[in-house]
Amino acid sequence: MSDSLKDTDEADLPYDEEMPRQEKIEVLQERLEVLEAQNEEMRDRLLDANAENNKYQQKLERLTHENRKLKQSPLFVATVQEISDQGIIVKQHGNNQEMLTEVTEEMRERIEPNDRVALNNSRSIVKILDDETDVRAQVMQVDKSPDVRYEDIGGLEQQLKEVRETVEMPLKRPEDFDTVGVEPPSGILLHGPPGTGKTMLAKAVANHTDATFIKMAGSELVHKFIGEGAKLVRDLFEVARENEPAVLFIDEIDAIATKRTESKTSGDAEVQRTMMQLLSEMDGFEERGEVRIIAATNRFDMLDRAILRPGRFDRLIEVPKPDKEGRKRIFEIHTRDMNVADELDFDQLATDTSGASGADIRAICTEAGMFTIRDDRTVVTMEDFKSAWDKVQAENEDEDISKTFA
Repeated sequence: MSDSLKDTDEADLPYDEEMPRQEKIEVLQERLEVLEAQNEEMRDRLLDANAENNKYQQKLERLTHENRKLKQSPLFVATVQEISDQGIIVKQHGNNQEMLTEVTEEMRERIEPNDRVALNNSRSIVKILDDETDVRAQVMQVDKSPDVRYEDIGGLEQQLKEVRETVEMPLKRPEDFDTVGVEPPSGILLHGPPGTGKTMLAKAVANHTDATFIKMAGSELVHKFIGEGAKLVRDLFEVARENEPAVLFIDEIDAIATKRTESKTSGDAEVQRTMMQLLSEMDGFEERGEVRIIAATNRFDMLDRAILRPGRFDRLIEVPKPDKEGRKRIFEIHTRDMNVADELDFDQLATDTSGASGADIRAICTEAGMFTIRDDRTVVTMEDFKSAWDKVQAENEDEDISKTFA
């Protein structure tokens, strides 16, 4: 060993050469423990660095893959029209161009007419897309039955009976119709002033049949672009069929089913296309299964006669404002959980609120409670109900004036 190396080794020794042998050993053991700890720490750092490197490597691969996808040409969406020996005929979305294309044998076995597919630049089918259902139609679905019960509805006993016969009986006792040999009514049209309980009737029946309740306003079916409204109608019925038994409630149906005119505007034409799609769904070109349709309108006089034809809406049920007995019953329903005075006279309330709808009576009960809370009282009195009726009447008059000058 050279002198320089010897000097270096001696300089690195952690003890004095003059120290006793046993002390030298102890010092060396301590130094060894320190070096082992340092080595363990470096090993941990190396493992952490490798893990970090792997994470960045995966991120690099993902970004490289995404970058490659972004540089690719977009795929075109089309619908399979026909499958023949010559190839597969597809119609491209957007421009409605039809074209003949080919696919691999494996994909050909999985493709069916009306499937949505993706085409590349050479118009070859590269993948089969999932079934399309408009997300707006999915949002309209109610996962559980509404909590409205028959006993929550007052003053509409005859209307409720007819609705139950048309909707509930075919869903709960279909064998009765098979035995008698008649087809159950196709649908119900509820018509009458606003706030008379048309929506509540539909919800109550859906609740008692354990059916999925799907509600949609007719105005939501009116769209700007050609074919959008008709497509949403198709998707709506498809969602209903997938969730049988189902009660499909279309409110404000007059928005898409008004009397046809000679107007040539694109907006009117689109509304008529939407109505024709609704009629075709109701006529049963595709089996509806356990789907019952209830529609409602405040403007019965504006409806097109085509939608009132038997086979579409077999029951036309008027839902009028309640009479005195009906108003009394509705007051009793809406006050059953309220802390009302013992001397409250429901007969007098029903007499005083002539012309009120069910929605008006509900508003009266709410306002009466607010008057009580405002005065720091705990019991709702007859005077509170009278003040509430005056307020509701004033609000209704203001609303009528606003509509007149709108």
